[in-house]
Amino acid sequence: QVQLAESGGGLVQPGGSLRLSCAASGRFFSIDAMAWYRQVPGKERELVATITTDGTADYAESVKGRCTISSDNVKNTVYLQMNNLQPEDTATYYCGIVTKDCRGDAYGSWGHGTQVTVSS
Repeated sequence: QVQLAESGGGLVQPGGSLRLSCAASGRFFSIDAMAWYRQVPGKERELVATITTDGTADYAESVKGRCTISSDNVKNTVYLQMNNLQPEDTATYYCGIVTKDCRGDAYGSWGHGTQVTVSS
């Protein structure tokens, strides 16, 4: 019922920047939280950043100070601004969202991912 469209990934050199976007569409009553995760093949998915509807943000220690998560509640879109990217940031980045229907039941949804590659 909820679709997530991710974009903004690409190939950048170390020290470069990218801005990832994730737009939510479909049938839902409200959004509780949005988050960005990343995953390298063969490794566990890693939480990068989360943001709640009141704007409270949290970050993984590995990206703190380099990444900023933000949201546009009117557009139902979450962003991840990534600066000073390093090779270890290379991964597929996934958008996750928790929504509620009109009954108040919560659902989790995932995007299909956008690839970020940091290489010189």
